[in-house]
Amino acid sequence: MKYCDFNGCSSKISKGRYCEEHKRSKQSARRKQKKKEIYHHDNKAFYRSDAWKAIRSKVYERERGCCQRCGVFVFGRRAHVHHIIPVKQDDTLKLEENNLMLLCPPCHIIVENEEKQGKVFPSYFSK
Repeated sequence: MKYCDFNGCSSKISKGRYCEEHKRSKQSARRKQKKKEIYHHDNKAFYRSDAWKAIRSKVYERERGCCQRCGVFVFGRRAHVHHIIPVKQDDTLKLEENNLMLLCPPCHIIVENEEKQGKVFPSYFSK
């Protein structure tokens, strides 16, 4: 017998890591899988390709690591390379250096939502 691995739990168990109270339910695991499927898109293989990694680093070097919208220095995963004309719209421009811009996460959200303003709640944005 051993104690449940959940922080502060004093229940004893014979197998596994957690007691019945702290085990993840199968429904929770399914929900997490569905959420994962939403955020993983068809272009996943493209974003892992050597060609994308090379052009991404080229854009990063071109901008010297600074966000093109606000000018803040970004590094690593915080450096988002944004397609001005989306890949879904024109697949031929996905590796075009002039179609890419370096953004920090907050600016990336703003730029993504600026493009969709007319589509989502148009009455809200036209004040």
